Amino acid sequence: MTRFVPVEPATATGKAADVLAETRKALGGTPNMTTMMAISPAVLKGWLALNGALAHGVLNSAVREQLAIATSEYNRCEYCLSAHTFLGARVGRLDDAELELARDARSSDPHTAALLTLSDAIVRGRGIVADAVIQKARDAGVTDAEIAEVVAHIALNTFTNYFNLVTGVENDYAPVVPHSHAG
Repeated sequence: MTRFVPVEPATATGKAADVLAETRKALGGTPNMTTMMAISPAVLKGWLALNGALAHGVLNSAVREQLAIATSEYNRCEYCLSAHTFLGARVGRLDDAELELARDARSSDPHTAALLTLSDAIVRGRGIVADAVIQKARDAGVTDAEIAEVVAHIALNTFTNYFNLVTGVENDYAPVVPHSHAG
């Protein structure tokens, strides 16, 4: 149930209208999450900035979606799990089996599996990870730049997960319900 009133792009004014127009240009539309974020244009602008910056990082789009799915599953955010499952299927490199594996922070690709294992350890440890965990990722070929971006993606996805859970954003994607064992 929606707890806040989203900003409708057609009637938005001022900074909200500007950032929603920026959103439409960047994403090709205004998903419900973005219209809810527009209640504080600074929130939407911040999300757009970090999301846009990470889109140009070292992690490819498929891995970014898999990281988002794993974090959303852990945080039990149906909206983000649904959105990133949809987006993950569209990147062309992720089939249904791989999308399902991502929900449990797994992948059939060894390098992606190492990134997801690291991400899962960071999320579950709330940022506290043993040196051995970092070394195991490095031994699997994970670079320091990738490790840095994994942390940034966790922050980005936890932000949207929590935002959507708190505000009760209406899901505008085909629902993907979190597993009951998550968290």
